[in-house]
Amino acid sequence: MAIDIKVPQLPESVADATVATWHVKPGDKVSRDQNLVDIETDKVVLEVVAPEDGVIGEIIAEEGATVGADEVIGKLDKGNGGGSTDEKSDDKSDKKADDKSDKKADDKSEQKSEQKAEKKESASGSGEKLEVKVPQLPESVSDATIATWHVKAGEKVTRDQNLVDIETDKVVLEVVAPADGVLAEIKQDEGATVGADDVIGVVEAGGEAAAKDDSTSSASSDNGDTAESEASDSEVAGPAVRRLLAENSLKVSDVKGTGKGGRVTKEDVEKHVKEGGKKASSTPAKSEPAAAAASGDREEKRVPMTRLRKTIAKRLLEAKNATAMLTTFNEVNMKPIMDLRKKYKDEFEKRHDTRLGFMGFYVKAVTEALKRFPEVNASLDGDDIVYHNYFDISIAVSTPRGLVTPVLRDTDKMSIAEIENGIRDLAIKGRDGKLTMDDMKGGNFTITNGGVFGSLLSTPILNPPQSAILGMHKIQDRPMAVDGKVEILPMMYLALSYDHRIIDGKESVGFLVTIKELLEDPQRLLLDI
Repeated sequence: MAIDIKVPQLPESVADATVATWHVKPGDKVSRDQNLVDIETDKVVLEVVAPEDGVIGEIIAEEGATVGADEVIGKLDKGNGGGSTDEKSDDKSDKKADDKSDKKADDKSEQKSEQKAEKKESASGSGEKLEVKVPQLPESVSDATIATWHVKAGEKVTRDQNLVDIETDKVVLEVVAPADGVLAEIKQDEGATVGADDVIGVVEAGGEAAAKDDSTSSASSDNGDTAESEASDSEVAGPAVRRLLAENSLKVSDVKGTGKGGRVTKEDVEKHVKEGGKKASSTPAKSEPAAAAASGDREEKRVPMTRLRKTIAKRLLEAKNATAMLTTFNEVNMKPIMDLRKKYKDEFEKRHDTRLGFMGFYVKAVTEALKRFPEVNASLDGDDIVYHNYFDISIAVSTPRGLVTPVLRDTDKMSIAEIENGIRDLAIKGRDGKLTMDDMKGGNFTITNGGVFGSLLSTPILNPPQSAILGMHKIQDRPMAVDGKVEILPMMYLALSYDHRIIDGKESVGFLVTIKELLEDPQRLLLDI
């Protein structure tokens, strides 16, 4: 029986989405709750999981396709996907077994000859010791933390293989091997604080991993792919997944990847941890059943805060304690923009190769309002007020490591299409952990859109040294009085938090009303009125 694979319900402020990545192909066998495909909206990535065990029958919406809520994007054949599958799988397994037995002798002889060649090459190797150093840190970052070592001392490494992740306040830097060889020494363990150019390890060029006797060479040949698999850890698992592995003292090779090309996903790690926890707890359960039962649902886990989380906590606390923060509210009728999007979204996407979302209008309206109210685009520096005659807007983006605010620069010179492309690029870089310090620097005003998560109303916290932040929220149909009649309109609350030390009530309310008027009558953005 075929089951529809559908796009999940999108937040009301999101009209459509894009198929980002399929992690399976037609004919692949999948298990219940396995991640099948990533659906990308303006700011978040939604994961669509398998509703049942079965086989992928058909992919209807390919990667890059624009889809809407509840749209069918694929078919799942429940069970094994057909009666002949078992027979085919048996035939394939028999053929594989025959092929393996036929090639085993040849493989062994080839492996032995390769081992001899490698020994000869290593004997003639230079043995030069190369230092593994912390890369140059941005000027605003004085130190960093060793997050995760992906190799152990004595293990073989290849040139440009990721050896260690270095975590700064906002970004994760990868340090790669300078040459083929062996990681001879680790000088700074995980959790250590290091500075730019500090030596954290030593790689011996052309060296070999731990020497083995001839008696164990046959056993080691069976495991000849181990070093290669460790070398490709960074290719089959992203930074967020590797950090989750490190927190649970696991390697990539310990977890079976179900993602595209065998990539290990967060779900794979969580599933492995759950299964491992059950197995590990089975032994003590026999000797102390009462203690095991008591601790079953009342376990605690203590995890150190990452540098990013520490920085977020520190800055939010500073914003509350060091500013005279106040929030003013308004509401906006989103029907004119929704009608405009509905009318032109297909033509816009064909012309500009990007979707027409809401954020382009939000940024345009904010930029125009900042021109009219320069106090909102200013900041305090000691006893001075600094007025910025340029328009750099920070966009709050949710990433696996936490909330970050990369910057769109010179938005007054950007078209709506350029804004949409810029926000999409920043969201993808944030999701993949590839945001740089240059992406984070600066910003005179912040926009945060809690509506994509379903937030109806909030009071956003300032992003120092900025003086204001605008919160957008969920678009919800509500009865409104229009010309003496009640109409059902798609309404959205706006919230502007500002520093009362520099912005007075008149300017803050005027700024928010201007945004409301521009969004309710988008033609104003074109006519500059």
